[in-house]
Amino acid sequence: MPAAQKTVHLAEYQPYTHLLDDVALTFRLSPDATVVLARLAFRPNPARPGKHSLRLNGEGLTLLACQVNGAPVKPKLDRFGLTIAAKDLPQGPFTLETEVQINPQANTTLDGLYMSRGMYCTQCEAEGFRKITYYPDRPDVMARFKVRIEGNQRVLLSNGNPVAKGKGWAEWHDPWPKPSYLFALVAGDLRARSGKFRTFSGRKVALNIWVRPGDEDRCAYALDALQRSMKWEEEVYGREYDLDVFNIVAVDDFNMGAMENKGLNIFNSRYVLASPETATDEDFARIEAIIAHEYFHNWTGNRITCRDWFQLCLKEGLTVFRDHQFSGDMRSAAVGRIENVVSLRARQFREDAGPLAHPVRPESFVEINNFYTATVYEKGAEVIGMLKTLVGDPAYKRAMDLYFTRHDGDAATIEDWLKVFEDATGRDLAQFKRWYSEAGTPQLKVSEDWADGVYTLTFTQVNPPTPGQPVKQPKVIPINVGLLNPNGDEVVPTIMLEMTRDTQSFRFDGLAARPIPSILRGFSAPVVLDRKVSPSERAFLLAHDTDPFNRWEAGRALAKDVMADMVTKGAEVSPDWLDAVAAVVFDETLDPAFRALCLRLPGEDDMAQTIHAMKRVPDPTRIHTARREMLGALAVRLGDGLHRLYVSLEERAPFSPDAGQAGRRALRLAALGLLTRRDGGRLATVAFAQAKSMTETVGALSALLDVGQGATEVAAFAARWGDDRNVMDKWYALQIAHAEPAEVAALTVRLTEREDFDWKNPNRFRSVIGALAGNHAGFHHRTGAGYRLVADWLLRLDPLNPQTAARVSTAFETWHRYDAGRKRHAQAELERMVATPALSPDLREMVERMLAAG
Repeated sequence: MPAAQKTVHLAEYQPYTHLLDDVALTFRLSPDATVVLARLAFRPNPARPGKHSLRLNGEGLTLLACQVNGAPVKPKLDRFGLTIAAKDLPQGPFTLETEVQINPQANTTLDGLYMSRGMYCTQCEAEGFRKITYYPDRPDVMARFKVRIEGNQRVLLSNGNPVAKGKGWAEWHDPWPKPSYLFALVAGDLRARSGKFRTFSGRKVALNIWVRPGDEDRCAYALDALQRSMKWEEEVYGREYDLDVFNIVAVDDFNMGAMENKGLNIFNSRYVLASPETATDEDFARIEAIIAHEYFHNWTGNRITCRDWFQLCLKEGLTVFRDHQFSGDMRSAAVGRIENVVSLRARQFREDAGPLAHPVRPESFVEINNFYTATVYEKGAEVIGMLKTLVGDPAYKRAMDLYFTRHDGDAATIEDWLKVFEDATGRDLAQFKRWYSEAGTPQLKVSEDWADGVYTLTFTQVNPPTPGQPVKQPKVIPINVGLLNPNGDEVVPTIMLEMTRDTQSFRFDGLAARPIPSILRGFSAPVVLDRKVSPSERAFLLAHDTDPFNRWEAGRALAKDVMADMVTKGAEVSPDWLDAVAAVVFDETLDPAFRALCLRLPGEDDMAQTIHAMKRVPDPTRIHTARREMLGALAVRLGDGLHRLYVSLEERAPFSPDAGQAGRRALRLAALGLLTRRDGGRLATVAFAQAKSMTETVGALSALLDVGQGATEVAAFAARWGDDRNVMDKWYALQIAHAEPAEVAALTVRLTEREDFDWKNPNRFRSVIGALAGNHAGFHHRTGAGYRLVADWLLRLDPLNPQTAARVSTAFETWHRYDAGRKRHAQAELERMVATPALSPDLREMVERMLAAG
């Protein structure tokens, strides 16, 4: 294996040879010749006895000078860093000074220091700092930073607090030790939307949302979300902010969603900029969640960071769990839980079922950027949620307080995390730890018995084999269960059953009638429930279950059963399903957002996975056709009531992105989508013309495109929003998402030929090539045209931006589940990519892992 692809193993971890106390950096900015001076105060690490050489990471740097305690030294240079021999280092503490030159303008990877439309910005997680200067670029090396920026830009920002500035320069000091991945620098012609916050100890914090000129009027919601996040963090977790200023910068060219750099968060602009005219309700909710997520990292990620990148799930899983809590408190906890599970199943369950499966904490990696995955983030959050369920809310709070106290300033591990909970609760969590070390989604098989007033539930857990892990031991699984009487009354409210063995039974005594079980309430564990349930029982639960998640789940499962029968048996749309959905949709006692979710059918990729799990070969075309038939039948069944519902939900109050209005709009637009299937687009055409928000515009245009209409509206949209990059990303993605499977590849080609298709911009690339990969029947079209087109673009992007190319390549991860013809086409494209000599380590690792599924 080439040196660039050396596998890194968790078991090989060793502390760094030296401790680093203080860092002083000077940046002399120039687009193609930025000079970086670094002064690093080292001392030997007692955890690594003996005299060691000094190894520093560095890539793409031109070394101009290197000194130890003021004396020049000649380090040994290679492609990945430099080494100073032990003989050239003093016995005790010493100061290393380096001077390097870098070229931000030529940095198309968007990793390290780069340019985005004239703005200097950085992205250092996971290993981008080594592209800025020579440094021990690993998360367990934490130091205090002083930064001086010299440049002619209007705004010069870095981490920490501002300490001095003058014409053409600014200095910053971060008093909190941090690893290099949290370093940030921004310089550009920016404007701020400013606010303030007073912490519970009385600290006054200046808040700024920095954007390009002209975008100031689209920052208010982001600022409000930040202030609410800070307040919530204090009230729920008792953590306050620890600097005098908190800056957020919106950047157009960014590989990720956002980055939690200490005191200077850098955001993809699509997750900051929002107004009713340019952002949908979904955008507002996502901005709120991501603002919170990055702010919460100040404690779970920054003050306490991860020892090594294998512990990534600790900071990310915990912080995702916390941002889910926050969103649940700000909006509807029930609806939020449903949406989170939909995302988990669509992304993480799919990952767990294929060649890219890996544990929440991997044991090895080739390219760490490939492990910023749904498993690390979403499943990592589910593991935190299970732990909270098992120990209870009071014990969870005690453990979190202990975690913050014990590990503040540390680079922690999963072992540290679990030890805190063991010490706070007295529980042995050795078996629970398997959730971190084993890949795969457990299957929970259920059987039941009823006799003499005693109801018994028996669970058997099956932990399927995954790459490198053929045999697994039973896990601890918290199963929230409630029981309902046949008349719909709840006879046993929610109780948590703790499963620890392969097979385990639980008895419920003293019941007057055989109950209907509501199992896995709130989706208390990330498992697949395997229980034979009749359509009538699913309809009963959809009508009567007191748990919102399981009520929705009953309807979802009923819809999947119907669609599966249509695809595999040629069945008709079930009248029972239609009646059950109608009863929920017209029940005005229910949250409109919940009713909108019940109108949303399972996605086509979700159905393909369901049919694959039935040991059948999914046919993307038949799934697409069946789903459309179900929507058409539902539109007919809901009848005139659908139009009355649509009219009744018209919003007359001024626009607000709050959960109440957003839920009503979601239900209204769901109704519009169904009505469009009956009237050919007449109502949607009017709705598009009269839309008062981007939510309504996108909803109406989606409805039209879904029935093959909307050409005039597509043109009008582009004419109105052609100069707005974020809005035009929606324009691209909508057309591809709703295109007919046989036509989507040709449409994508036409769209990529437009002058404003800036394929080097990650957002635009994902809105087109990512959207094609998301059009299930189109990407998996029997001709292989979708496979070829995506592979062509991955190969084109990879030399410039391997991170984005590798992430979009996951479109191929399910290729093995289809028929021989489709597999042949997909395999040919994967083999074409892996045969490319200059393929990046990022993309090569992903393709090789996916090919292994064949």
